[in-house]
Amino acid sequence: MRRFAPAKINLALHVTGKRDDGYHLLDSLVVFAGVGDWLEFSPADQLGLTVAGPRAMGVPGDARNLVWRAADWLAPGRGAAITLEKHLPHASGIGGGSADAACAVRGLSRMWGVEVPDGVEVLGADVPVCLHGRPVRMSGIGEVLDNVPELPEMWIVLVNAGVEVATGSVFGALQRVENAPLPVPEWDGFAGFAGWLSATRNDLERPAMAVAPVIGAVLERLATTEGCALARMSGSGGTCFGLYEDEAAARTAAGVMPEGWWAKAAPVLD
Repeated sequence: MRRFAPAKINLALHVTGKRDDGYHLLDSLVVFAGVGDWLEFSPADQLGLTVAGPRAMGVPGDARNLVWRAADWLAPGRGAAITLEKHLPHASGIGGGSADAACAVRGLSRMWGVEVPDGVEVLGADVPVCLHGRPVRMSGIGEVLDNVPELPEMWIVLVNAGVEVATGSVFGALQRVENAPLPVPEWDGFAGFAGWLSATRNDLERPAMAVAPVIGAVLERLATTEGCALARMSGSGGTCFGLYEDEAAARTAAGVMPEGWWAKAAPVLD
């Protein structure tokens, strides 16, 4: 069984508060892109994880990996041979580990014939939205998911300059935690959607640039490509995205990024 774990992109991310336990409250529009990691599952007596692919270096193949933890959480003691094929960069704000964990939960629940229990958020704040796998408004600490109007067809270019950004460092540099939530999600067509999105923001973008200034250079490079309706950082960084109405413009933009930067053009999934 082979399953796709798509990249998760926060097209908008507002920080609206902070709980007494230290968790930040978020209001975010989340979509998924047609680029990501792949997982393969085979029956086995014991749990085992092999990590392969162009981004495998440094990814643990034991219980430190969210895929392993997801399997243990879903059905402790069950066996499976899992291969994780890594294509997404690490610590990049596009939900690589969370997407892999959600994919493992979906694939193993089918292979083992077990229901997915409540409480998947214990694996990580982004795992519930990745398990949902559709465009959605995500709020709370990531556990509240609300439907949004149908998105227009569009393409996205994801760019990472090769810098890993620690989420804790970015939140630590955030100066204001009480910010306005997203406006009511409503749009008509790509131009309408781009207009709505331009009235939103990523409250973590400025603190992330303080931690990793190269993010600013990535945003500037994306914003100047032909057809880019909006350039913004995803999540806590350091991957940035540009939105495009058509495939040709997106692929051209990805192709002109500097050598050594990770750049991928992909459709936004519905």
